[in-house]
Amino acid sequence: MTIPQSQKIGRPLMKLLRLRGWPILQQLHIEEQLLRTSSENWCIINNGTREPTIVMGVSGKPADLLEIKPVLHDQVPVIKRFTGGGTVIVDGGTIFVTFICNKDAVPDVQPYPRPIMSWSSLIYNEVFQGTGNFHLRENDYVFGNRKFGGNAQSITRGRWIHHTSFLWDYEIRNMAYLKLPSRAPEYRSARGHLEFICRMKDYISRSDFINRTIRALGAHFSVEAEELEAIQSVPSTDFSPSSKLLTMQEIESALCEVESPISLACSPSP
Repeated sequence: MTIPQSQKIGRPLMKLLRLRGWPILQQLHIEEQLLRTSSENWCIINNGTREPTIVMGVSGKPADLLEIKPVLHDQVPVIKRFTGGGTVIVDGGTIFVTFICNKDAVPDVQPYPRPIMSWSSLIYNEVFQGTGNFHLRENDYVFGNRKFGGNAQSITRGRWIHHTSFLWDYEIRNMAYLKLPSRAPEYRSARGHLEFICRMKDYISRSDFINRTIRALGAHFSVEAEELEAIQSVPSTDFSPSSKLLTMQEIESALCEVESPISLACSPSP
């Protein structure tokens, strides 16, 4: 996978961090730290996460997005991340791929969500060449008309992040924790979760997908592997992550909002 030195000349450097089973909250903290405190381009690939976890966008409201009672009953962790985008439930069957770039590293890409997604879809066109009917549809990666990749971004003055949760596999029962969103892409056509999504494993193996992604990046960047320890050893005194795990009280408050939206008597347990 190493690119010959003669081919690397003129390509921006991209550091590659590969993780396996890393907790998604810790991954989000690393991503935000690199976005806000690093001056380098990064790709992070995390092959699965340890336990089923719901991840909402920065403006997501549990009462609108989650089936609160089963979430509480099963004690499913709920995270609010620092980027926008929709709500997903992730687990060991999810593959996470993140691009963190300086704007001048991809100067032809305007720093707005749609151009960034269009650029990323060109990378994945290379990854999925000859595999399924891949394309970017509205804000999603799809095979045909079935979603297997959800995207989110955050854009700062000189940098941006684009990260994707790929459904290599999923547990059917976990989809019951998510409500049908009130704002959905037009192509969803009011389909339920199981009619709307598909498993990437029906099209490509985990290792092949990861290797193809790294190879595709190598056509655009000079890719160099980095160890997690090197990132963790860098002090970040001015950085405080904004992705957070919601407390039980916050989730119970959402249940009160659903069941008693007008009543002021409903309050979470101490």
